Amino acid sequence: MSQCPVDHAALPASPAATHVDHRAPPPTQTDACPVDHTARSTWTNILPSPSASAPHSSDALSSPSSGAPRALSNSRETSSIPRTGDEKWVYPSEAQFFSAMARKNHNPQVSDMKVVVPIHNAVNERAWGHIQGWEAGRGGDACGGVRLVSFKGRPRDLTPKARILSLLGYAPPFDRHDWVVDRCGTRIRYVIDFYSGRSPLPGSSAVSFYLDVRPALDSWEGVKMRTSRLFGEWTTALQQTFSSPSPPASSTSAKGDV
Repeated sequence: MSQCPVDHAALPASPAATHVDHRAPPPTQTDACPVDHTARSTWTNILPSPSASAPHSSDALSSPSSGAPRALSNSRETSSIPRTGDEKWVYPSEAQFFSAMARKNHNPQVSDMKVVVPIHNAVNERAWGHIQGWEAGRGGDACGGVRLVSFKGRPRDLTPKARILSLLGYAPPFDRHDWVVDRCGTRIRYVIDFYSGRSPLPGSSAVSFYLDVRPALDSWEGVKMRTSRLFGEWTTALQQTFSSPSPPASSTSAKGDV
């Protein structure tokens, strides 16, 4: 059965798995989806209105087999993120998301799951897109492309960059993940800071996100990638500065003697 890529054995107090029997052995990290169960509660903080105000539906009766409301779907979406071979990571269902949060006493609401699960999936897809951008042209195509092998949610651990930005007055990220990808035998750890952005339209209930995705500086490969991109951005900025066309000369005609 598919779960999320987090080591459930590392969470003895509350093995936030899915709707399986708590007495069953914890699932392995290789059969999962890209979200850390310990970080799921952070995703409810990005909802446009407090979940506590959501009414309790009569459908929100717990199913004896799962502990999740019957109103929640058990269907799961397959991500675009490669895992091993032809397999891809699978996102949690609404019921799994609810159960994981309930076991950690985060008071989840059915209406929240209908909103936060699609948001969570879309944001993780965007994170993978950023990683593919970093990996483009670096040799991963030789073995079928880079693959996500593991990651860990660290919502309480600010990255050095996020800590500096917070000291400068910026809002801290609402979540952080460390994703480890495999590029033909070379493993690179990526750091992802998830920021909630401003609504694109005044008065709109829509939410927006900003993802700061970059290779960690804990390997020579990560240092090379970060340095290469910084140099490329600096070079591009200089080229744009010096290649800006001069303003056209005035075309007024001259009168009088030359």
